[in-house]
Amino acid sequence: MTSTPIFSPMALPDFLPKDLALSLADGQRVVTSSDGVQLVWHSWGDADRPTLVLLHGGSGSWMHWVRNIAPLQAAGWRVLVPDLPGFGDSDLPPGCSDVPDLPAHLHAGLQQLAPQSPVQIVGFSFGGMTGALWLAEYPEDAQALVLVGAPGLGLTVPERIPLKGWRHLPTPEAQDAVHRHNLMALMLQHPESLDALALDVHRANVQRDRMPRRRLSSTPIVAEALPRIQARISAIYGEHDALYTQRLPEVREALARLAPNWGQWHTVPGAGHWVIYEAAEAFHQALLQTLKP
Repeated sequence: MTSTPIFSPMALPDFLPKDLALSLADGQRVVTSSDGVQLVWHSWGDADRPTLVLLHGGSGSWMHWVRNIAPLQAAGWRVLVPDLPGFGDSDLPPGCSDVPDLPAHLHAGLQQLAPQSPVQIVGFSFGGMTGALWLAEYPEDAQALVLVGAPGLGLTVPERIPLKGWRHLPTPEAQDAVHRHNLMALMLQHPESLDALALDVHRANVQRDRMPRRRLSSTPIVAEALPRIQARISAIYGEHDALYTQRLPEVREALARLAPNWGQWHTVPGAGHWVIYEAAEAFHQALLQTLKP
């Protein structure tokens, strides 16, 4: 069962800097429903514009893209950013434990939003995994997919990234210390990139992660899906992505070999895994290149 999407004004988090909040102030909150599962989308731009769907990373929400939305809207796109099922404000579907359970709900939501123009999908990290499985299962949903720091290629570094738990800690200060550690261990390359906004976004995101036992990112699940994708596939990775230390040439070779309709590769110099935040302007320029026909 599906229903008509519900549109309402978007309430932005109060920790956003004023100029950033102003640039996002015309966004709408959109709720789609499929089989009783509600997905919350965030929409900017007129419905008749070309549509760009941005998929956030694991333990994230639409706010992973907080520095990218306004420039993309200004470049002429209708920007749709869902909270993936089990994250942010979206429902966790019954029995959902990892990425293969997500495409059906995203497909149903996109059909309800009924874009009037071609769709392209950009997936960051876990969102890249999601986008690949989505278009392998529903090839008609988009004409292009851009993978950004996506895992699931079977090429992860042998050393385990030293992330720490935080939910058991008794004070917000102790929790924030772990959040800072984890951001520098996985997401960011430069200490100066860990500003107040990065910490606020990360804190708000991880508190709403209801899918904590995801394990498929270390498998070749994306590599196995790529040959089934008809859409043009491109990729953008930060030079110092912690998931692929010293292995980006292998990533590039694998993607170009496995994607039937290969597009472009871009490495963003100096950036870590959360390249869309840490090097937003350079990422934006690379993305606009990949989105050209």
